[in-house]
Amino acid sequence: MKLLNIGSIAFDDVKTPYGEIKLAMGGSAVYASLSSSKFVSTAILGVVGNDFSEENFAILKRNGIDTSGIEVVSGDSFHWSGVYNDLNRAETIKTDLNVFADFNPRLSENQKKCPYVFLGNIDPILQKSVLEQINNDAIVGCDTMNYWIMSKRRDLENVINNIDLLFINEDELKMLTEQSNIFQAAENILKGRLKYLIIKRGEYGSILYGKDLLFFVPVYPIKEVIDPTGAGDSFAGAFMGYIAKMDNLNSETMKKAMLYATILASYNIQSFSVNELDRVQYPEIDRRHSELLRMIIL
Repeated sequence: MKLLNIGSIAFDDVKTPYGEIKLAMGGSAVYASLSSSKFVSTAILGVVGNDFSEENFAILKRNGIDTSGIEVVSGDSFHWSGVYNDLNRAETIKTDLNVFADFNPRLSENQKKCPYVFLGNIDPILQKSVLEQINNDAIVGCDTMNYWIMSKRRDLENVINNIDLLFINEDELKMLTEQSNIFQAAENILKGRLKYLIIKRGEYGSILYGKDLLFFVPVYPIKEVIDPTGAGDSFAGAFMGYIAKMDNLNSETMKKAMLYATILASYNIQSFSVNELDRVQYPEIDRRHSELLRMIIL
Protein backbone atom coordinates (compact mmCIF):
# COMPACT_ATOMS: atom_id res chain seq x y z
CA MET A 1 0.00 0.00 0.00
CA LYS A 2 1.20 3.50 -0.83
CA LEU A 3 -1.62 5.56 0.74
CA LEU A 4 -3.60 4.96 3.92
CA ASN A 5 -6.96 6.74 4.38
CA ILE A 6 -8.43 7.02 7.88
CA GLY A 7 -11.94 8.31 8.47
CA SER A 8 -15.62 7.54 8.74
CA ILE A 9 -17.39 4.70 6.93
CA ALA A 10 -21.08 5.41 6.90
CA PHE A 11 -24.56 4.93 5.55
CA ASP A 12 -26.23 8.13 4.35
CA ASP A 13 -29.82 9.23 3.79
CA VAL A 14 -29.66 12.09 1.29
CA LYS A 15 -32.35 14.23 -0.33
CA THR A 16 -31.62 16.74 -3.11
CA PRO A 17 -33.77 18.45 -5.77
CA TYR A 18 -32.94 15.44 -8.00
CA GLY A 19 -34.26 12.74 -5.72
CA GLU A 20 -33.66 10.83 -2.53
CA ILE A 21 -31.61 7.82 -1.43
CA LYS A 22 -31.50 5.93 1.85
CA LEU A 23 -28.76 3.89 3.51
CA ALA A 24 -26.29 4.64 0.74
CA MET A 25 -22.64 3.85 1.38
CA GLY A 26 -20.61 6.94 2.24
CA GLY A 27 -18.24 8.42 4.79
CA SER A 28 -15.02 10.39 4.41
CA ALA A 29 -12.74 7.35 4.20
CA VAL A 30 -14.91 5.67 1.56
CA TYR A 31 -15.10 8.66 -0.78
CA ALA A 32 -11.40 9.43 -0.35
CA SER A 33 -10.34 5.82 -0.93
CA LEU A 34 -12.44 5.30 -4.05
CA SER A 35 -10.89 8.46 -5.51
CA SER A 36 -7.28 7.76 -4.51
CA SER A 37 -7.49 4.16 -5.77
CA LYS A 38 -7.68 5.50 -9.33
CA PHE A 39 -4.04 6.54 -8.97
CA VAL A 40 -2.28 4.45 -6.33
CA SER A 41 -2.56 1.38 -4.12
CA THR A 42 -4.84 2.40 -1.28
CA ALA A 43 -5.81 1.03 2.13
CA ILE A 44 -8.75 2.15 4.25
CA LEU A 45 -8.94 2.24 8.05
CA GLY A 46 -12.24 2.63 9.90
CA VAL A 47 -14.99 0.86 11.80
CA VAL A 48 -18.37 -0.50 10.68
CA GLY A 49 -21.24 -2.39 12.24
CA ASN A 50 -22.47 -5.80 11.21
CA ASP A 51 -24.94 -4.05 8.88
CA PHE A 52 -22.03 -3.36 6.51
CA SER A 53 -22.62 -6.07 3.92
CA GLU A 54 -20.40 -8.16 1.67
CA GLU A 55 -21.77 -6.08 -1.20
CA ASN A 56 -20.44 -2.94 0.49
CA PHE A 57 -17.04 -4.58 0.93
CA ALA A 58 -17.13 -5.72 -2.71
CA ILE A 59 -17.40 -2.12 -3.96
CA LEU A 60 -14.15 -1.28 -2.19
CA LYS A 61 -12.35 -4.48 -3.13
CA ARG A 62 -13.15 -4.30 -6.83
CA ASN A 63 -11.45 -0.90 -6.84
CA GLY A 64 -8.30 -2.52 -5.46
CA ILE A 65 -8.69 -1.05 -1.96
CA ASP A 66 -7.15 -2.97 0.94
CA THR A 67 -10.02 -3.41 3.41
CA SER A 68 -8.08 -5.32 6.09
CA GLY A 69 -8.08 -2.15 8.22
CA ILE A 70 -11.88 -2.08 8.48
CA GLU A 71 -12.95 -3.29 11.91
CA VAL A 72 -16.38 -4.92 12.08
CA VAL A 73 -18.06 -4.71 15.49
CA SER A 74 -21.50 -5.57 16.78
CA GLY A 75 -24.03 -2.79 16.21
CA ASP A 76 -24.98 -0.34 13.46
CA SER A 77 -22.61 1.66 11.28
CA PHE A 78 -22.34 5.46 11.42
CA HIS A 79 -25.53 6.93 9.91
CA TRP A 80 -25.99 10.48 8.57
CA SER A 81 -29.17 12.06 7.19
CA GLY A 82 -29.15 15.34 5.28
CA VAL A 83 -31.10 17.52 2.87
CA TYR A 84 -29.73 19.83 0.17
CA ASN A 85 -32.18 22.63 -0.52
CA ASP A 86 -29.13 24.63 -1.62
CA LEU A 87 -26.68 22.32 -3.42
CA ASN A 88 -23.77 24.25 -1.92
CA ARG A 89 -24.72 23.40 1.66
CA ALA A 90 -26.24 20.39 3.42
CA GLU A 91 -28.75 20.66 6.23
CA THR A 92 -28.03 17.86 8.68
CA ILE A 93 -31.23 16.19 9.84
CA LYS A 94 -29.73 13.50 12.03
CA THR A 95 -26.35 12.02 12.95
CA ASP A 96 -26.10 8.63 14.65
CA LEU A 97 -22.49 7.79 15.50
CA ASN A 98 -23.37 4.21 16.50
CA VAL A 99 -20.20 2.03 16.45
CA PHE A 100 -18.14 5.03 15.29
CA ALA A 101 -18.59 6.58 18.75
CA ASP A 102 -16.01 4.13 20.11
CA PHE A 103 -13.64 4.23 17.13
CA ASN A 104 -10.03 4.04 18.30
CA PRO A 105 -7.72 3.68 15.29
CA ARG A 106 -5.03 1.04 15.78
CA LEU A 107 -2.57 0.69 12.92
CA SER A 108 -0.82 -2.55 11.96
CA GLU A 109 2.96 -2.56 11.62
CA ASN A 110 2.58 -2.39 7.84
CA GLN A 111 0.14 0.53 8.05
CA LYS A 112 2.50 2.44 10.35
CA LYS A 113 5.12 2.38 7.58
CA CYS A 114 2.81 3.74 4.87
CA PRO A 115 4.58 6.68 3.15
CA TYR A 116 1.39 8.70 2.52
CA VAL A 117 -1.45 9.13 5.01
CA PHE A 118 -4.74 11.00 4.75
CA LEU A 119 -6.60 11.91 7.93
CA GLY A 120 -10.26 12.33 6.99
CA ASN A 121 -12.66 14.70 8.65
CA ILE A 122 -12.86 13.10 12.11
CA ASP A 123 -12.21 14.16 15.71
CA PRO A 124 -8.74 15.76 15.95
CA ILE A 125 -8.03 13.57 18.98
CA LEU A 126 -8.34 10.53 16.70
CA GLN A 127 -6.22 12.25 14.04
CA LYS A 128 -3.54 12.90 16.66
CA SER A 129 -3.66 9.24 17.71
CA VAL A 130 -2.83 8.22 14.14
CA LEU A 131 0.01 10.77 13.95
CA GLU A 132 1.54 9.21 17.04
CA GLN A 133 1.57 5.79 15.39
CA ILE A 134 2.96 6.50 11.91
CA ASN A 135 6.53 7.11 10.76
CA ASN A 136 7.71 10.69 11.15
CA ASP A 137 8.75 10.88 7.50
CA ALA A 138 5.27 10.03 6.15
CA ILE A 139 3.59 12.73 4.05
CA VAL A 140 0.35 13.53 5.86
CA GLY A 141 -2.73 15.32 4.57
CA CYS A 142 -5.63 16.26 6.83
CA ASP A 143 -9.20 17.47 6.40
CA THR A 144 -11.35 19.20 9.01
CA MET A 145 -14.60 21.13 9.45
CA ASN A 146 -16.15 24.02 11.36
CA TYR A 147 -17.48 21.75 14.12
CA TRP A 148 -13.94 20.77 15.18
CA ILE A 149 -12.72 24.37 14.89
CA MET A 150 -15.43 25.47 17.30
CA SER A 151 -15.36 22.55 19.71
CA LYS A 152 -11.75 21.31 19.71
CA ARG A 153 -9.62 24.14 18.40
CA ARG A 154 -6.56 23.40 20.55
CA ASP A 155 -6.53 19.72 19.57
CA LEU A 156 -6.97 20.64 15.91
CA GLU A 157 -4.15 23.18 16.02
CA ASN A 158 -1.90 20.52 17.50
CA VAL A 159 -2.71 18.24 14.57
CA ILE A 160 -2.14 21.01 12.01
CA ASN A 161 1.31 21.66 13.45
CA ASN A 162 2.25 18.06 12.64
CA ILE A 163 1.01 17.57 9.07
CA ASP A 164 2.20 18.56 5.60
CA LEU A 165 -1.06 19.44 3.81
CA LEU A 166 -4.32 20.86 5.12
CA PHE A 167 -7.61 20.59 3.20
CA ILE A 168 -10.03 23.26 4.40
CA ASN A 169 -12.82 25.36 2.94
CA GLU A 170 -12.67 29.14 2.73
CA ASP A 171 -15.07 29.88 5.59
CA GLU A 172 -13.34 27.38 7.88
CA LEU A 173 -9.93 28.90 7.15
CA LYS A 174 -11.21 32.35 8.08
CA MET A 175 -12.80 30.95 11.24
CA LEU A 176 -9.64 29.11 12.25
CA THR A 177 -7.33 32.10 11.74
CA GLU A 178 -9.85 34.83 12.65
CA GLN A 179 -8.85 36.64 9.46
CA SER A 180 -11.36 37.96 6.90
CA ASN A 181 -8.86 38.03 4.01
CA ILE A 182 -8.23 34.57 2.60
CA PHE A 183 -4.59 35.29 1.72
CA GLN A 184 -3.78 36.77 5.12
CA ALA A 185 -5.46 33.75 6.66
CA ALA A 186 -3.36 31.37 4.56
CA GLU A 187 -0.17 33.23 5.42
CA ASN A 188 -0.97 33.08 9.13
CA ILE A 189 -1.49 29.34 9.22
CA LEU A 190 1.45 28.28 7.03
CA LYS A 191 4.14 27.73 9.62
CA GLY A 192 6.20 24.92 11.06
CA ARG A 193 5.79 21.61 9.26
CA LEU A 194 2.68 22.63 7.31
CA LYS A 195 3.74 23.20 3.70
CA TYR A 196 0.54 23.64 1.71
CA LEU A 197 -3.10 24.64 2.08
CA ILE A 198 -5.71 23.31 -0.30
CA ILE A 199 -8.59 25.76 0.05
CA LYS A 200 -11.95 24.47 -1.18
CA ARG A 201 -14.35 27.11 -2.51
CA GLY A 202 -17.33 25.04 -3.72
CA GLU A 203 -18.68 26.23 -7.07
CA TYR A 204 -15.80 28.75 -7.29
CA GLY A 205 -13.13 26.08 -7.47
CA SER A 206 -10.09 25.71 -5.25
CA ILE A 207 -6.78 27.31 -4.37
CA LEU A 208 -3.40 25.71 -3.74
CA TYR A 209 -1.38 27.93 -1.41
CA GLY A 210 2.23 27.33 -0.40
CA LYS A 211 5.11 29.49 0.72
CA ASP A 212 6.28 29.85 -2.88
CA LEU A 213 3.23 28.60 -4.75
CA LEU A 214 -0.19 29.99 -5.61
CA PHE A 215 -2.46 28.16 -8.04
CA PHE A 216 -6.17 28.61 -8.81
CA VAL A 217 -8.36 25.88 -10.32
CA PRO A 218 -11.99 26.36 -11.47
CA VAL A 219 -14.60 23.64 -11.13
CA TYR A 220 -15.18 21.31 -14.03
CA PRO A 221 -18.56 22.39 -15.46
CA ILE A 222 -21.29 19.90 -14.55
CA LYS A 223 -24.77 20.89 -15.72
CA GLU A 224 -26.68 18.67 -13.30
CA VAL A 225 -25.31 18.31 -9.78
CA ILE A 226 -27.19 15.29 -8.42
CA ASP A 227 -25.60 14.90 -4.97
CA PRO A 228 -22.68 16.93 -3.53
CA THR A 229 -22.17 14.55 -0.59
CA GLY A 230 -18.53 13.47 -0.38
CA ALA A 231 -17.25 15.95 -2.97
CA GLY A 232 -14.61 17.37 -0.64
CA ASP A 233 -13.51 13.88 0.44
CA SER A 234 -13.30 12.75 -3.19
CA PHE A 235 -11.24 15.84 -3.98
CA ALA A 236 -8.82 15.20 -1.12
CA GLY A 237 -8.52 11.49 -1.91
CA ALA A 238 -7.65 12.13 -5.53
CA PHE A 239 -5.13 14.79 -4.56
CA MET A 240 -3.41 12.47 -2.08
CA GLY A 241 -3.55 9.58 -4.55
CA TYR A 242 -1.86 11.56 -7.29
CA ILE A 243 0.98 12.92 -5.14
CA ALA A 244 1.52 9.43 -3.73
CA LYS A 245 1.70 8.06 -7.27
CA MET A 246 4.28 10.69 -8.30
CA ASP A 247 6.00 10.41 -4.89
CA ASN A 248 6.97 14.06 -4.58
CA LEU A 249 5.62 17.49 -3.62
CA ASN A 250 7.12 19.61 -6.37
CA SER A 251 5.04 22.40 -7.89
CA GLU A 252 4.23 20.54 -11.12
CA THR A 253 2.93 17.50 -9.23
CA MET A 254 0.90 19.65 -6.85
CA LYS A 255 -0.76 21.58 -9.67
CA LYS A 256 -1.66 18.40 -11.54
CA ALA A 257 -2.99 16.92 -8.30
CA MET A 258 -5.34 19.91 -8.03
CA LEU A 259 -6.66 19.23 -11.53
CA TYR A 260 -7.19 15.52 -10.93
CA ALA A 261 -8.82 16.26 -7.57
CA THR A 262 -11.25 18.61 -9.32
CA ILE A 263 -12.05 15.92 -11.89
CA LEU A 264 -12.82 13.21 -9.33
CA ALA A 265 -15.04 15.62 -7.39
CA SER A 266 -16.88 16.37 -10.64
CA TYR A 267 -17.64 12.68 -11.16
CA ASN A 268 -18.72 12.28 -7.56
CA ILE A 269 -21.43 14.94 -7.76
CA GLN A 270 -22.98 13.39 -10.87
CA SER A 271 -24.66 10.59 -8.92
CA PHE A 272 -25.97 9.67 -5.52
CA SER A 273 -23.56 7.93 -3.16
CA VAL A 274 -20.41 6.39 -4.68
CA ASN A 275 -21.97 5.18 -7.94
CA GLU A 276 -19.85 7.29 -10.29
CA LEU A 277 -16.64 6.86 -8.30
CA ASP A 278 -17.14 3.11 -8.45
CA ARG A 279 -17.84 3.16 -12.18
CA VAL A 280 -15.33 5.61 -13.65
CA GLN A 281 -11.93 4.34 -14.83
CA TYR A 282 -8.63 6.14 -15.37
CA PRO A 283 -8.82 6.65 -19.20
CA GLU A 284 -12.09 8.57 -18.79
CA ILE A 285 -10.65 10.55 -15.88
CA ASP A 286 -7.63 11.45 -17.97
CA ARG A 287 -9.78 12.66 -20.87
CA ARG A 288 -11.74 14.96 -18.58
CA HIS A 289 -8.43 16.17 -17.08
CA SER A 290 -7.27 17.14 -20.60
CA GLU A 291 -10.53 19.00 -21.18
CA LEU A 292 -10.12 20.98 -17.97
CA LEU A 293 -6.53 21.78 -18.86
CA ARG A 294 -7.64 23.21 -22.22
CA MET A 295 -10.22 25.38 -20.45
CA ILE A 296 -7.70 27.10 -18.19
CA ILE A 297 -4.64 27.51 -20.44
CA LEU A 298 -4.41 30.44 -22.85
